[in-house]
Amino acid sequence: MKDDLQRLITIFDLMADGVCLINKDLTIEYMNSVMVKDFGDGIGQRCHQILEDRSEICHRCTATKVFNGEKLRREMYSRRAHKFYDIVEVPFVNEDGTTAKLSIYRDVSAKKRQEERLKASKEQYRDLFEHVGCGVFISSKEGKFLDANHALQQMLGYPSREELLKIDLPNDLYLRPEDRLKFIETIEREGSVINLEVEFKKKDGTPIPVLLTGHVRYDSKGKVIGYEGINVDQTQTKLMEREIRKTNDFLNNIIHNSPNAIMAADMRGTIILWNQAAEEILGYKTEDVVGKLNITKVYPEGMAKKVMGKLREGNVRRKGRLKFYPVVLLKKDGQIAEGNLSASIVYDLNGKEMATVGIFMDLKERLEMERRLKTTQEQLLQSEKLAAMGRLTSQIAHELNNPLYGIMNTLELMKTEISHDNNRRKILEMALSETVRLSELLHKMLTFSKPDQKEKQPVDINTILDEILLLHEKQFRENNILISTELAAELPSVLASKNQLRQVFLNMFKNAGDAMPDGGTLTVKTAADDREITIDIADTGIGIKEENINNIFEAFFTTKSSVKGVGLGLSVCYGFIVEHGGDIQVTSEWGTGTCFRITLPAYAHPH
Repeated sequence: MKDDLQRLITIFDLMADGVCLINKDLTIEYMNSVMVKDFGDGIGQRCHQILEDRSEICHRCTATKVFNGEKLRREMYSRRAHKFYDIVEVPFVNEDGTTAKLSIYRDVSAKKRQEERLKASKEQYRDLFEHVGCGVFISSKEGKFLDANHALQQMLGYPSREELLKIDLPNDLYLRPEDRLKFIETIEREGSVINLEVEFKKKDGTPIPVLLTGHVRYDSKGKVIGYEGINVDQTQTKLMEREIRKTNDFLNNIIHNSPNAIMAADMRGTIILWNQAAEEILGYKTEDVVGKLNITKVYPEGMAKKVMGKLREGNVRRKGRLKFYPVVLLKKDGQIAEGNLSASIVYDLNGKEMATVGIFMDLKERLEMERRLKTTQEQLLQSEKLAAMGRLTSQIAHELNNPLYGIMNTLELMKTEISHDNNRRKILEMALSETVRLSELLHKMLTFSKPDQKEKQPVDINTILDEILLLHEKQFRENNILISTELAAELPSVLASKNQLRQVFLNMFKNAGDAMPDGGTLTVKTAADDREITIDIADTGIGIKEENINNIFEAFFTTKSSVKGVGLGLSVCYGFIVEHGGDIQVTSEWGTGTCFRITLPAYAHPH
């Protein structure tokens, strides 16, 4: 179309007549070189200022008639150009469908010049006729083409102009002959038709949608002798319209089937869009809210105003957008829905606010899960403390056990040397009884940190890792830590205490998070062979200094401040893994990161 327009402009610039195009606000949109020479460059100015040398609209202005489809011809004397002009004014349909006034100014100051320009005009008209991008025709009242340009010939699929001129228009051109009758009735009643939608058929019978614009041709006595006009192929336009409809249907389907509530309101707050998920989450039917309910009714008091304030604040790039903003909405039954709101302001072409669109993600179940997971985390942390205390108790009990046995043996020996009737023997027996009780207590302390064999059962390492990672997901996200997992499929089970393994991984992930205060990546991998399972937990944190790496599994050794740790976590983890027949190895580079490799024996299920 741009090439066609440029061709028209080129043609107009070649014309000997002045040509100008005036839009509906009477602004000159185009002037060819002749017009510029005679009147000066007036593009962008009002036509009466340039062509009539007037400050106000002409009292005899013909623009309205032309815009309404009339074709006019008049004479005018220009004081600015000092010439008489024969002016032809016709409606001109722009690419966007709007109508402008195309005016042709012909200098008729001298008869010779009039004849010369008339000849040139005929030649140029023919050139325009042949090279215009749409189909141009002249037809008789009886239904024959008297003339047709090459574009119309190609549009209809005829190999030659001669063959096209022979066809019978009602039967050979129109897909429905009654459309021809409608065209004739309208054009003879109105004098013209503009953008009449009809369907032609090509030579091979293929239907083709066309916009038909035409005018009546009269003889010298005012009798209708035929018609002339243009035919614009609408095939691509119709295809585009169908694609737009398909796109709209697709988008509507997405909106309708989205699991999230999608809502829109105009700038007065009246709801204009309400999808099925909004119905399900908030309890209002679409027919009860669209055009009837104000969006503020689904927010707690003051929340809607707060959301709009958030949308309008910030820099230019992010202004008008809101992502994952935590809100609560009010359901029809008075209950609340918890979730995240992503919203944006919709602007018109002038940058004026038109509407707001919001997508609400109902997170009630997830938030409830997070609360439950937080409780579980607290329980696990408490379990870790108890386990650490158990190991500490076990170590203390082990150190006390040997001297206690020495005391018990000494008391037994002393008892044999004292007669039964001696009062000191009674005191000795009391001391020996308390020592035995203390020995039993130490025995219980020694077994406190060891898992009961009944606790051990086949467990899925991947499942435990997924649970603990989910537990840490929110914390890691808030601390800009990316989680990368490569969990092997069909991983064998391990025979273990599930609670103690959870404590191990929980401690590992917590340490990894502490090692990445400015964010980073936590990578968790699992692999297996016929004999053992391998779990790699790697971070991109600060790493461990070489002088400390051999001490990290020792009880009470820590590189953290006293506020963050006492040095029992890794010691407890190591003890648990060893008690399960496994091992923990660590590799680290200061400033780069740390990787812990845990190996556990694979469990062979009995057949």
